[in-house]
Amino acid sequence: MTEIDSLIVQATKLLKQSNHTVALTGAGISTPSGIPDFRSRDSGLWTKYDPMQVASIQGFKQNPQDFYDWLHPLLKRTLTAKPNAAHQALAQLESFGPLKSVITQNIDTLHTQAGSKVIYEVHGHMREVTCLRCYEIYDAAVVFDDFMATGTVPICPACGGVLKPNVILFGELLPVMVLNKARQQSRECDLMLVVGSSLVVAPAGDLPLLARQSGARLIIVTLSETHLDDLADVVIHADVVDVLPQLARPFLP
Repeated sequence: MTEIDSLIVQATKLLKQSNHTVALTGAGISTPSGIPDFRSRDSGLWTKYDPMQVASIQGFKQNPQDFYDWLHPLLKRTLTAKPNAAHQALAQLESFGPLKSVITQNIDTLHTQAGSKVIYEVHGHMREVTCLRCYEIYDAAVVFDDFMATGTVPICPACGGVLKPNVILFGELLPVMVLNKARQQSRECDLMLVVGSSLVVAPAGDLPLLARQSGARLIIVTLSETHLDDLADVVIHADVVDVLPQLARPFLP
């Protein structure tokens, strides 16, 4: 038995002992589906623009065309991406195992596509866009289709204001109700499963510590180290697509 196999056995044991598991997912669960982590300088999204500039609310308001130019290649990948085996494993753990909810830092809606039911999207999502002038909300699918065809900034048909995806940009507050529910889940769970998150972006990255302080066990599955590895009960540095299906398999009917 390899070291990874032994760690998977330990993690599975904790899952079997759990009555209320919560998963926290980050970019690392979606990169196998072809969605790059824009914070990574090798993602290809830093070639012309600095995401920290164009993906800020101030940058968006000053120059929405720069934001949408930067978004174009990322959006193309996101719209064509499909859930991978790790997304599907979490949906299975919710259907047949102890998983009660997924808290995600991702905006790609792949958890929903995979079949997860209780999802807290703390950084927003790509299903809708909102007019920054009149606050009318529109289905993003039609808006993004037009944008991908023309490359021009989407405009509100009601008032002519700029349409912004319902994602949280740098400088914006996270959705209070969603974040409060995520914190409540973190306090109530007896096990938190961190999947593909570097845990460097607050406040979502602080939720495992909140869970730990509330008495929960902690499993971390990521390719790279995190600052909470020393506090975790099990740390598996491996591909989430390989590990998560093995964690879900014992619970399948």
